[in-house]
Amino acid sequence: ESLLLTKLRIYPIILLAVIGIFIIIAYLLFSSSRKSEQNRVWTGMAKETAHQIGTPLSSLMGWIEILRSQNADEMALTEMEKDVSRLQMITDRFSKIGSMPQMSDEFVNETVSKSFNYLQSRVSKKVKLTFNSNLMDEQRLQINPQLFSWVLENLVRNAVDALEGSGEVDLELTDQGKFIRLDVTDNGKGIAKAQQSAVFRPGFTTKARGWGLGLSLAKRIIEDYHKGKIFVAQSEVGKGTTFRVLLPKNL
Repeated sequence: ESLLLTKLRIYPIILLAVIGIFIIIAYLLFSSSRKSEQNRVWTGMAKETAHQIGTPLSSLMGWIEILRSQNADEMALTEMEKDVSRLQMITDRFSKIGSMPQMSDEFVNETVSKSFNYLQSRVSKKVKLTFNSNLMDEQRLQINPQLFSWVLENLVRNAVDALEGSGEVDLELTDQGKFIRLDVTDNGKGIAKAQQSAVFRPGFTTKARGWGLGLSLAKRIIEDYHKGKIFVAQSEVGKGTTFRVLLPKNL
C-alpha cells in the first residue's frame, strides 16, 4: 500500500476522465458547428427564395394593372391584389430570416384575428376553424407581426394537413401571468411520441411533399427573435395534436 502504488491505481482513472472530457468537448464543438452550418443553409435558402419570388411578383402587379385598363372583372382583380399583397408579405418574411427583425408594440387579439380571418376564407369548407381568446382587446406584446403571423399560419396549415380532409382546428389565446399562451389544436392523425421532439428539426417532414422548413423556422422565430417557447403540448395518434406557443409579456 505504498504511495506509488496508490498513485498508479488512481492514474488510469484520472486519464480516462481527462479523455472523457476531451471527447465531450469535441462532440459539443462538432454538434455546434453542424447546427451552425444547418442554420446558414436554411437562412441562405430563405433569402434566395425571397429573391426569386420578387421578380414574378413585380410582373404580376403589372399584369393586374393591364387587366384593369382593359375593364376586367373588378372583383376578381381585387382578390388577385389581395393574394399579390400576401406574396409580398411572404417575400418580406423570408428576407428577414437570418437578420434581427424589428419588434413593435402590437395588439395580440387583432394580430391573431387578421391571420385567422385570412386562413378561414382559404381552407376547405369541411374544416371548422374556431378562435377563442380571454385576453383584453388592449393587451399588447412586443412582436414582429409579419413573422409572428407566419408562425401562426404555419401551425394552422400543418393542423389542417393533419386532418386529411375534414375536422376541426381550434386557436386559443390565454393570459398566463408572465406569458401569453397560444394553443393550436386539431383532431387529426396526431404525432407519434418518438417524433414529437424531431418535428422542429430542419429537414424533418412526414409529408410526401415538403422540405421540413416550416416548424424549424417557426422555432427560430419564436425562441430566437421573440424569446418565447414553442413545443408539442399534447399529441395522441389518431386523436389529434396541440402545439403551444408561450410569449413573454416583457420582452
